[in-house]
Amino acid sequence: MKTIVVVGDVLLDTDISGSAQRLSPDAPVPVVDVDDVGRRAGGAGLVARLLERDGRQVHLVTVLSDDDASGLLRTALAGIPLTSGPSDAPTPVKTRIRAGTHAVVRFDQGCSPAPVPAVTAQMLSVVAAADAVVVADYGRGLTANPALRDLLGTLAGRIPVVWDPHPAGADPVPGVAAVTPNLAEALSAAGEAPGGVPAALRAAEKLLTRWQSQSVVLTLGAQGALALPAAGLAQILPAPKVSAEDACGAGDRFAASLAVRLLDGDGLETAAEGAVQAAASFLAAGGVAGLDAEDPIFGTETPDAMATAAQVRARGGTVVATGGCFDLLHAGHARTLLAARGLGDCLIVCLNSDDSVRRLKGEQRPIIGAGDRAELLQSLECVDGVLVFEEDTPAAVLERLRPDIWVKGGDYREDQLPEAALIRSWGGETVTVPFHPARSTTALASALAKVG
Repeated sequence: MKTIVVVGDVLLDTDISGSAQRLSPDAPVPVVDVDDVGRRAGGAGLVARLLERDGRQVHLVTVLSDDDASGLLRTALAGIPLTSGPSDAPTPVKTRIRAGTHAVVRFDQGCSPAPVPAVTAQMLSVVAAADAVVVADYGRGLTANPALRDLLGTLAGRIPVVWDPHPAGADPVPGVAAVTPNLAEALSAAGEAPGGVPAALRAAEKLLTRWQSQSVVLTLGAQGALALPAAGLAQILPAPKVSAEDACGAGDRFAASLAVRLLDGDGLETAAEGAVQAAASFLAAGGVAGLDAEDPIFGTETPDAMATAAQVRARGGTVVATGGCFDLLHAGHARTLLAARGLGDCLIVCLNSDDSVRRLKGEQRPIIGAGDRAELLQSLECVDGVLVFEEDTPAAVLERLRPDIWVKGGDYREDQLPEAALIRSWGGETVTVPFHPARSTTALASALAKVG
């Protein structure tokens, strides 16, 4: 198996979580009753952990201090092959206080500028043997080490090197496959003022010239990414809609996924598109807060509708669902979906599979395959997730989803909806929204056949 080496700065992330139901008598601040204290590796350590969770062979190369926080960090990195040199600075610790799902405050320790550390021969040997490299620069000086930079510059012409930069870090070495700043970092580094896609493109063009990389890939948050190769046109890669309260770690997930796809032989556009999808999936699964999940979905290609519903439910929101074939989307569908979304905080569409549609509608249907139907639905602003089911009725998928409200068009009666009793079994409600009889897929298909 090919080895991905992660090179960069590590830090200790600490989450102190609890509930806040009262204010302090000493000051108008919330009192958090602590339920849990969790620690994990951040920075390059998080990138390595994500790759390890993907089933990749990974090796982490970094520097570590000898303080107490470093001992906790080593524990958090258990199971990841590690080669480290000595650090001449304290271990950076970032502590977040959370009340429920909301961050109340973060305080940092040991995060002041650090001297450029030395690198050992063993560190250089591990990097030299890599099949791909992710440089996770968190501004702690490691990427400014001359010996390490010389080696990375040599490797850049031979293997995929993805460089995730930091405002306080060193410039990437020339020739790397991709540099992945976020939009704010790119605008600042290029001296550009915010101004939408045109400003992002100008920044990418300036940085491509300055860094002499094979590409610059700007991450744009909820808007996806902008990929600019050294030769060719820029590509905007939109992100699927994701409900996420904390975007921490999304950039690390993006850089790791981009390196994996480049190592596997994907071109830049395909690799960046896959990395956008992986970052969205990571956030849909809870982001860094979901790292302890027994069944992570961080490597999957699309955000998970179940995870989206779980997030909404966790913050006390209302999960709405509707279902159908949605073969040839028309205005009647759009009105139904908009009405359904207005009843709660997220809308999940339960979509009949191709085989299910054929059994219900005949061998000539569906006209559009399930993958495309799901993508069209997911592209709508009012749809937060899609679940494809194989059965003739959505009963099984509804049992998994357990929505608070199940919505159907007004042409259905309750005796035609056997799932209504199922919805009631967990306290949910079934409602109908207005039906628009002049608009139907069957009528559209018939009209198209006459035109043909």
